[in-house]
Amino acid sequence: MGKMFDALQKVQREKYVESQDDFQKSVPDNIILDDRLISFFAPSSLVTEQFRRLRTLIIKPGEKNAPRIIMVTSAAAGEGKSFVAVNLASIIAVELHSFALLVDCDLRNPSLTRWFGLQERKGLSDYLTGKDEMQDLLIKTSIEKLSILSGGSIEDNPVELIGSRKMRDLIQNLKSRYEDRYVILDSSPILATTEPSVLNEMVDGIILVIKSGETPRETIQQAVKLLNENKVLGIVLNNMEFKTKAMLQRYFGANHQYYDYRYSKTHPQPGLWRKLWPSKK
Repeated sequence: MGKMFDALQKVQREKYVESQDDFQKSVPDNIILDDRLISFFAPSSLVTEQFRRLRTLIIKPGEKNAPRIIMVTSAAAGEGKSFVAVNLASIIAVELHSFALLVDCDLRNPSLTRWFGLQERKGLSDYLTGKDEMQDLLIKTSIEKLSILSGGSIEDNPVELIGSRKMRDLIQNLKSRYEDRYVILDSSPILATTEPSVLNEMVDGIILVIKSGETPRETIQQAVKLLNENKVLGIVLNNMEFKTKAMLQRYFGANHQYYDYRYSKTHPQPGLWRKLWPSKK
């Protein structure tokens, strides 16, 4: 993607700060972040502003019983749940200055490590099967205060693992031991798998991701019925397309003037953004 992209990645590696916190132990080498981590690379973009809005709506620091264990899921596959989970966790870490842990609970198709330029490795499934200890599995990213727990080895019984007492104890431990942490669980799709229905009862809140223009209304209704409605924090409509500036103005109150006006060495100017990170098909 060019010398500029390599330079930006180098800056992020140099910004890596060693932490003494036992919440983050394992440190990967040659970190390369995925270009879809927009909330980190383009803090002044329209997309990032929507993640900022989402964070403000669901994260209430200091508020009693505020959700800290949040599951992100979708009705079906391919709706962008991981995109939402990763960017939400990033903006919590960067702008809320709170520790965030991303947990890949999609044990059938784990993918979170790829967002950080890593190969899939041992993770949640290995902990739940007793093969490894948690402190050996947490991965610190180059984004300060953001760590991940990968899905781990593919097992034949993902539902049993997610629904195990050990998983419940893990979530409870994360919640009680780390009061200044937010844990984002990237779950598998609701209608395709059973795991979200199991996690549904363990978490504080749920975000449902829907792909604009593709997910049928009946599918959404069916998915919502499988969730605890008292825990649903909201629905994220992903991949909306605006063909005119008037539509942008209507939905967001602006089309250009308030976004991409602030950039620096670590955040390329708008003209370079499209060249450096072309959209992926």
